[in-house]
Amino acid sequence: MLSQMTSKERMLTAIWNKQPDMVPVAPDISNMIPAKLLGKPFWSIYKDEDPPLWRGYVEAVKYFKFDGWFIYGGVEFKPDPQITEKREVVKQTEERIIESVVYSTPAGDMTEEWTYYIADPPTPTVKRIKDLEKDFPKLRYFYPEILDYDSSELEIMRKELGDLGVLGVGIGYPGFQNWFYEMEGGLEALTYTYYDHHDLIEEWVAMEDRYIIRQMEMLLDAKPDFVLLGASGTITLQSPALFRELGLPTVKKLTKMAKEAGIPTMLHSCGKERALVEICANETDLNCINPLEIPPMGDCDLAEIKGEFGDKLSLMGNIHTTEVMLMGSVEDVERVAKKCIDDAAKGGGFILSTGDQCGRDTPDENIFKLIEVARTYGKY
Repeated sequence: MLSQMTSKERMLTAIWNKQPDMVPVAPDISNMIPAKLLGKPFWSIYKDEDPPLWRGYVEAVKYFKFDGWFIYGGVEFKPDPQITEKREVVKQTEERIIESVVYSTPAGDMTEEWTYYIADPPTPTVKRIKDLEKDFPKLRYFYPEILDYDSSELEIMRKELGDLGVLGVGIGYPGFQNWFYEMEGGLEALTYTYYDHHDLIEEWVAMEDRYIIRQMEMLLDAKPDFVLLGASGTITLQSPALFRELGLPTVKKLTKMAKEAGIPTMLHSCGKERALVEICANETDLNCINPLEIPPMGDCDLAEIKGEFGDKLSLMGNIHTTEVMLMGSVEDVERVAKKCIDDAAKGGGFILSTGDQCGRDTPDENIFKLIEVARTYGKY
């Protein structure tokens, strides 16, 4: 048996597709459970950052004693300023706060609206792009030249987290999975726009790619433990063919840059992911992928993916967040967690986790049981 590692060492070893002392365990509780632990209205956390969500996550790591998967890191980019922003609360009730945002650009204004809830995460209820053809001159100003960055908050996070887990920074890539949150009309509007104004889609991809690559240069310079490519719904909200066209070229660049910097990359995409696993394993320098959700939320069989791609990618997942973690018994959690370990832990390169985002009211005892199984049944 290997000597005992810290949580940070254990997670990094698994992300690098090697074998740690035991299976790391990091349930996806990146949002609602930390917010609940902070004991304040959710709008205080998400809208006012009082306190910021990442502090709740550190408290959750200490409370449940799992291996921290810290994904809140980043740096303050300092762009050439060309946009001013005005926020105003337009309505408040006992249950929600509605805030309007006006972005003023040299080409005109863009507006959006966010609804913040007392006990749920916020959602955009009016999106800033109403018509891509008309709004595109304004959209260009959202991708300015980045002149410098400030990593002081990242260093505070690094100190607070310590060896309790791995410190990650997040970055996205072009595609429907991100544009869905920016365009009024959602997927239907995006689909029509893709075919009616494909020249603008191509320009949008090029703009975003340049902007993201510049961000990545600065993020790698700040030396996080890992970089998370956050792209929930990559294959659920668009086809594999669309991902290949819109997002894959950027993913290839990002993973290559990180590899050359000696920093591992992880990709998070909830929903259908089997095709994404295969593409990333064979065509990119990605190190780790999650959450590998099972049907009906996703389409991943953990044992099959381990057998097919476990030599190329480390895996993180994939316990059902509602049927097992939220509504199941501790016996259900134990049974399914042991099966995940049996399916994917051999030889290392596996982090025991859940599907995307455990619900706010997930019983504490179920989370504690998940961690107990990893610490006992998951020893190498």
